Amino acid sequence: MSRSSIKGPYVDDKLTLKVERQKLSGKKEPIKTWARSSQIPPEFVGYTFLVHNGKVFKDVFITEDMVGHRLGEFSPTRTFRGHGRIVKRILAKT
Repeated sequence: MSRSSIKGPYVDDKLTLKVERQKLSGKKEPIKTWARSSQIPPEFVGYTFLVHNGKVFKDVFITEDMVGHRLGEFSPTRTFRGHGRIVKRILAKT
């Protein structure tokens, strides 16, 4: 079920505070976060976030196309290692 439109989008307060601090200081260092469920507002465009995927932090550079999506969508939690491999079988005659 989606979030109520009355409440508005969920944006983590700590993230917005960190972005505002970087705007005032003029720095563009990566912002480390565990808030995967936070939506991306237009104020985050141009900043880099280190989003935790359960094991490591993945670099996510925010562009205009990402506005409205969640941070966790760009830091996958599972690594795809391929479908079942075809193993060369040796047939032995007895």
